[in-house]
Amino acid sequence: MVRVRFAPSPTGHLHVGGARTALFNWMFARKEGGRFVLRIEDTDLDRSSKEFERQILGSLKWCGLDWDEGPDVGGNHGPYRQSERIDIYRKYAAELVNMKRAYYVVYDREDPTKELFTTYEYPEEFVRKGHSVTIKFRVVPGKTVFHDLLKGDMEFDNSTIEDFIIMKSNGFPTYNFAVVVDDHLMEISHVFRGEDHLSNTPKQIMIYEAFGWESPVFMHIPLILGPDRTPLSKRHGATSVDHFRREGILSRALMNYLALLGWRVEGDEIFTIEEKIQSFDPRDISNKGVIFDYRKLEWVNGKHIRRIELDDLKREFINWAEYVGKEIPKAEERYFLDALRICREKINTLSQLYDILYPFLSEEYEYEKEYIEKFLKREEAERVLNEVKDEFEKLSEWNMKQIEKVLREVAARGIASKKVIFQTVRGAVTGKLVTPGLFETIEVLGKERTLRRLERTLKLLKRL
Repeated sequence: MVRVRFAPSPTGHLHVGGARTALFNWMFARKEGGRFVLRIEDTDLDRSSKEFERQILGSLKWCGLDWDEGPDVGGNHGPYRQSERIDIYRKYAAELVNMKRAYYVVYDREDPTKELFTTYEYPEEFVRKGHSVTIKFRVVPGKTVFHDLLKGDMEFDNSTIEDFIIMKSNGFPTYNFAVVVDDHLMEISHVFRGEDHLSNTPKQIMIYEAFGWESPVFMHIPLILGPDRTPLSKRHGATSVDHFRREGILSRALMNYLALLGWRVEGDEIFTIEEKIQSFDPRDISNKGVIFDYRKLEWVNGKHIRRIELDDLKREFINWAEYVGKEIPKAEERYFLDALRICREKINTLSQLYDILYPFLSEEYEYEKEYIEKFLKREEAERVLNEVKDEFEKLSEWNMKQIEKVLREVAARGIASKKVIFQTVRGAVTGKLVTPGLFETIEVLGKERTLRRLERTLKLLKRL
């Protein structure tokens, strides 16, 4: 059975590079009817925290990447936190020492970096005296070879690799040792990870071979890069899944975009991950680094916002607002959906949607300073608003055609230019100068609400 894993360290927020790695593992497991395992690698005591673990799990769930085994759901291969597996690592490290494939190193008490001697016997007396002790793996002469699904046959000369620590002086394992023990005991069949781990692989294969264990199939994925073609990091801008969630990127759009980063996709580039599971083949992943384009992500997100059903968009929008702590004024269902329908055509993120939709939902909308200075303070503004209000009151039918007719007739009277009249009315009923189309905005607002807002603006005008 295919068994893959995603094994983040809870030392920070989930990076989009990690999310892409998790996505490719998840898609492979789902296509092959296998198991997707979540393991928490929390042996870095100084930097790991439960809060980051909760945040990572929350981000993965938001991305739609569910796991079959893990610290919160259990499974037959637990525990799934490395900090809860310390006795397991110590047992296997002792086995390597017994096989003389590893040995103890005793360090000077005054200078913990200075090695005093090595031994295959546990140096109990020196431990009692306060000396630091580690266990090092013994590298044997020869070559280490393996096949990478993406990079082909790889070969490393063992003479370039020194004996390396597998158990630290604090009794915790190093990454290269713990990951081998865990992947073997958890029966991981395929390891898909970033190519920054490629240099670790020969050390890990040496440990597999020392135990006589079969290695998993490896694939090292090129890293996501910034515009300067260096690994994507905070200096390029935000990199965490949580940041993009807060900015109003839909999870389906983020997964869509991350899948496009290096994976050759047939057909339309706008899709849901579920639509592409059966066509996923890890061999179609490019061996070249890919640049993260923030504008392209926003464009993909806008496509999804305009693609999904209005009810789904409303649910996504309400969940997002709750997550970031923004209030959404209550509105009648049909009106809310009508406003949502026209507003989504102008935006690419839920954050932008909030700004443009809010004036539709709240009668306490604020007027932009630019609107007041450029249009409302004009000497003809009061006449424009009064004449538009008078004509709107006469309408027996409230639709875009009649609304457009009124506004164009008022503009034809020569009070001001058409642009000035349209923008004066637009700002009066929304407080903004950029909105969905003016005629459809007024149609959705409805006659009663529009007249009330024109009157509100006229009252403001008298106070200026």
